[in-house]
Amino acid sequence: MTRFGYTLMTEQSGPRELVGYAVAAEEAGFDFEVSSDHFSPWLTEQGHAPHAWTMLGAVAHATSRVDLMTYVTCPTLRYHPAVVAQQSATLQLLAEGRFTLGLGSGENLNEHVVGAGWPAIAERQDMLAEAIEVIRALHTGELVNHRGEFFQVDSARIWDMPEEGVDIALAVAGDRGIERFAPLGDHLVAVEPDGELVESWNATEGAPRIGAGARAIGQIPICWDRDRDAAVARAHEQFRWFAGGWKVNADLPTPAGFSGATQFVRPEDVAESIPCGPDLDAIVEAVSDFWEAGFTDIALVQVGDEGQDRFLAEAAEPLLEKLRSAAP
Repeated sequence: MTRFGYTLMTEQSGPRELVGYAVAAEEAGFDFEVSSDHFSPWLTEQGHAPHAWTMLGAVAHATSRVDLMTYVTCPTLRYHPAVVAQQSATLQLLAEGRFTLGLGSGENLNEHVVGAGWPAIAERQDMLAEAIEVIRALHTGELVNHRGEFFQVDSARIWDMPEEGVDIALAVAGDRGIERFAPLGDHLVAVEPDGELVESWNATEGAPRIGAGARAIGQIPICWDRDRDAAVARAHEQFRWFAGGWKVNADLPTPAGFSGATQFVRPEDVAESIPCGPDLDAIVEAVSDFWEAGFTDIALVQVGDEGQDRFLAEAAEPLLEKLRSAAP
């Protein structure tokens, strides 16, 4: 059964608003909720970047049913992996087993702020692999000493560790990334509906099989509004950075850089890649690319803080009904 989620987009809403949206999304019937983890918004127009972990702690107490997830945290530069291990264990306790730790190699936008530079992709992947090793070791609840190429851990232990542990979902792309990271994770994260990723993951020795315990978790932006023109305008203002693709998005360092890189992206360009307006069937058609590619879980991003309450109150329930009727 395909599951549908709601995205707590920290780049476009304040922390109190996000907690309110999380409660409303649970009441509307979403199966899970994912949170971005940013130090900066993609664009100045988005205007927000609250601390994801603090917000998720509040969400864990304000909700009771939905699964929660970071989508995704980079455990290598802005956070030391030992800190991520502690944060995720605590959040799992607060969520009473509903939390999944989503990890990835990060974006320059968020990681450069601590002054550690921005490594090339091969080094970032080496760092991520070692960080996963550290987190897994600490999640045993045992005393850990680690001397690695990138990280050092001295006599560390997670004192409050949930009995069920913490599943790790990994954002990966490409055959080499899948081959390396699939055996290290419990679930796959990807933002494009690429069926080859799912097939490659399942074909990798030592990887948990998607569809038989492991999940493939995707994400898609939508911009519902009763006024299509308003939806297109909002999607262009808030989400034109999305047009650059992840190879570009990973490397630009500031919102000003994204603004400059997307200055020639037109509203109609954004509307071609993001379903905009009141047509729920058009949203279902766009989302269907993910389940047809073998994804088990799909999180929706309703673009913009403006109109978020109306989306959750007016459109979320009928949209979920249509999605569940159409999905396998």
